[in-house]
Amino acid sequence: MIDELTDALAEARDAALALLLAEPEFPGWSLPALAAVLRRHGQAEAEAARLFPGGALAMIAAFSARADRLMATRADLAGRGLTGRVRALIAARLAVMRPEKTAVRRALGRLARRRNAPVAARLLAATVDAIWHAAGDQAADFSWYTKRATLAGIYGATLLYWLTDASADDAATLAFLDRRLAGLKTLGQMRARLQARLPFARCLPAPS
Repeated sequence: MIDELTDALAEARDAALALLLAEPEFPGWSLPALAAVLRRHGQAEAEAARLFPGGALAMIAAFSARADRLMATRADLAGRGLTGRVRALIAARLAVMRPEKTAVRRALGRLARRRNAPVAARLLAATVDAIWHAAGDQAADFSWYTKRATLAGIYGATLLYWLTDASADDAATLAFLDRRLAGLKTLGQMRARLQARLPFARCLPAPS
């Protein structure tokens, strides 16, 4: 379940997740696990269900949204071109999640279940859109779709690589990302091919 949040609710969810993620050993994505953590910190167990009525998936969605927000505030975008800004944003998101890699791995494991595929797709789309938005992309034609589809593949592959990367400061992952981003220069060519094959694509508006 992914819902619209007030600032106060988003802050309360972030605070609860911070307590969960600060546990010496991550206890898992579940309301009982969160309730137990809240109890140890002197808070009502019922807060877990109140904050996350959608259960574990709502917790994971809030965790992903938190990473998206932090990514946008921590990335150094000054003086970079569009691809450089995209790279900086992805690097910032990985840095935000680095202390919580176990939680990320377990979240992805849950999202990989077939019944959770719609939520996984929505979260990936939200992250990709957040990256392009923060990077300042102003596309309003068919490239809106091609850019997001391309970046979804790049980010997804990079995230999976990052899960097994033990290098300092994600160095190996960032090198992997650089190789993937090099393919963005072919985006215009891909768009031209698609429009040649699908003339109606020129008329597709960018979603609002």
